[in-house]
Amino acid sequence: MSELQPASPSPTGAGSTINNPQAALLTPWKPRANPWLIAMTVALAAFMEVLDTSIANVALPHIAGSLGASTNEGTWVLTSYLVANAIVLPLGGWASSVMGRRNFFVLCITIFTVASFLCGAAPSLPILLIFRILQGAGGGGMQPMAQAIMADSFEPQKRGQAFALYGLVAVLAPSIGPTLGGWITDNFSWRWIFFINIPVGILAFFLVSRLVEDPPWIKADRSRLRNMDYLGLGFLIIAMGGLQIMLDKGEENDWFSSPFICLFAFLFVFGMIGLFWWEWRQKAPLINLKLFRFKNFAICCLLMMLVGGVLNASTVLQPQFMQQLLGYNATTAGLALTAGGFTLVIVMPLAGIATGKVAARWLAVLGFTLFVFTYRYAAAVTTLNMTFAASSWLRVIQMLPLPFCFISITTAAYVGMPKEESNQVAGLINFVRNIGGSILIAITGAQVTSRATWHQQHLQNAMTSASIAYQQHLQALTGYFGSGGGFGGPNGGGMALATIYNQLNAQAQLQGYQDVYMELSYMSVCLVVLAFMLSKNKPGEGAGGGGGMH
Repeated sequence: MSELQPASPSPTGAGSTINNPQAALLTPWKPRANPWLIAMTVALAAFMEVLDTSIANVALPHIAGSLGASTNEGTWVLTSYLVANAIVLPLGGWASSVMGRRNFFVLCITIFTVASFLCGAAPSLPILLIFRILQGAGGGGMQPMAQAIMADSFEPQKRGQAFALYGLVAVLAPSIGPTLGGWITDNFSWRWIFFINIPVGILAFFLVSRLVEDPPWIKADRSRLRNMDYLGLGFLIIAMGGLQIMLDKGEENDWFSSPFICLFAFLFVFGMIGLFWWEWRQKAPLINLKLFRFKNFAICCLLMMLVGGVLNASTVLQPQFMQQLLGYNATTAGLALTAGGFTLVIVMPLAGIATGKVAARWLAVLGFTLFVFTYRYAAAVTTLNMTFAASSWLRVIQMLPLPFCFISITTAAYVGMPKEESNQVAGLINFVRNIGGSILIAITGAQVTSRATWHQQHLQNAMTSASIAYQQHLQALTGYFGSGGGFGGPNGGGMALATIYNQLNAQAQLQGYQDVYMELSYMSVCLVVLAFMLSKNKPGEGAGGGGGMH
């Protein structure tokens, strides 16, 4: 078979590629603006959106109190956003094919910015929830489109460096969100966690409109809107709504002992089965699930799901431990994560450069191997006497492997894929990362509780009259509270028992966290094995490379 050659230039210059779609696909395309300026522009918009997934967490009590709602009702502020976000995330490829990628990105920025203003001005909780759904829908298209624009704006050899910038957005924003949200809420009002999006959104709207352009292989086709796959959209809404509500409300309702949670678990399973069955049969699907026939892409999605899970779980576990057992407030606990952010700023660009020199498989293996030791270290150093400095250092250690995993997998996901599918690739890879984060946050949170209960029962078994150590400790505390403690004699024994129970409970919770860190270490071993299954790509290889369909 003779090798395809780019079409010869015609007298009309650029018009030759417009009239010849094959030539447009074969001719190397470069954006008119500087790719790094484009990358920083779309990263700004994505950072704003990712930040909003976590910035409202610490403000929930303030929001609920201000609007006359209970704390449990206030958690729907998070759930409503996540449900809408999860539904729109994988639809970016389809929406881009209808209106063009830049137009869709600008529309998402507009919806998100306007919804942010409406959220900040909401007079009641039901109205706030409606606007949060709107905000989540606008934000859902921003992450994948930002990544797809970066992927197409850079040459394959430099794509890893661009994804390093995107990695900072995806990893750093959730880390600083709770700290920033706590500071804004404590010093101003919870409404400002939404209002701060307005100037950023206006700036992003202006810059994207001026700098971003669609490559020639992305063409708007309005006919796809008339032939929209409503049944596929329905299955997606049922599946993602069921999953997010089940995960967000599971612990609050005692998981599957609750008919409410069982209902949404059923809806999730039913929706996913229906979605895969229906979308696989469509000629113009909302979500191109046939991309999973590419073995390399399927493995990358699985790895990215677990990376998103590990990242989000550690981001939640550590500040939660510091607040529950070390007595930190939300702002101080968030500040302990700051050192990890500085680590990312240094390591992410280095990992991005490495993707142009080292195959993605080996970088992923390195990153996951480091994760194995990172979580073993976390299990060893997490104690009830842990200092702020030790907590900050732990976050640094946890962040070191992440750039090598995140950038290598994101880069490898595009290897061997048709470049006209870059929107679908970005949508799916971000979709599975967010879903993995939601799932592992729920699992690790439930597992901490379960393991703490198990340890509490076993520690209580040692509190018997036959235990010399227990009896000595009880007598010492009784004597302290009865005389030396200055609390009076009659209640000394009861106060001693209460103190021992509190110590036992704290120790059991500590061991619960340690167990979960060890479980994350074991999971990382499995990730190392999966990483070896990635295709052997050449460093800097892009779309159309290896990664065949199997």
